[in-house]
Amino acid sequence: MSKGIIISLCDYTGVATQPWRDAGYEAIHIDPQRDDNGTILEMMPVIRKAIMSGRVKFVMGFPPCTDVAVSGAAHFASKAEKDKHFQAKAALVAEQCRMIGELAGCPWFFENPVSVFASIFGKPNYSFHPYEFGGYLPEDDQHPLWPEYIKPRDAYPKKTCLWTGGCFELPVRKSVFVEPGFSDQHNKLGGKSLRTKNIRSATPRGFAQAIFEKYGA
Repeated sequence: MSKGIIISLCDYTGVATQPWRDAGYEAIHIDPQRDDNGTILEMMPVIRKAIMSGRVKFVMGFPPCTDVAVSGAAHFASKAEKDKHFQAKAALVAEQCRMIGELAGCPWFFENPVSVFASIFGKPNYSFHPYEFGGYLPEDDQHPLWPEYIKPRDAYPKKTCLWTGGCFELPVRKSVFVEPGFSDQHNKLGGKSLRTKNIRSATPRGFAQAIFEKYGA
């Protein structure tokens, strides 16, 4: 029997739950890109069953940022012409993440880059850059999936905001050195392809390890 259940919403890669799975936890990943999977609403019977078991230990959510990140604000007007509710739909997914965390009764967060969510859900509870948790990874670290794109030990800046609940507290930061200036990953990961978006949105592994060590180890 597993040590407990982790629910990870809008999670295609599964990077965020890897430390938990390695330690014997069961992870429920919800993402339409996954085989035999679907949206949060479509997968509610699975989520409800997990919550009712009383074994959910942590909930994390990664709602898509395409329509809300301020880095794409120049495109908001044209998107609104096509669908005036485009940001409301994005916020609904984030709200689903929040409500599932509250219903599970355990620590939870949902994350996004700097986005309009701050005007919808209020100021984020925490923010961080990936390199601030790079010290949780070994000195000889290499990314197991995309070493050509993501620097060892998550040594790159990308401000990420967290909205949290269930008595969540941010783990202790263990920063690694980052070269001054913009991350060259930003230049490598431009474009609109789904693969590029998945790489850009993959959870920093140092942050994932830090969360596990605080709440699961």
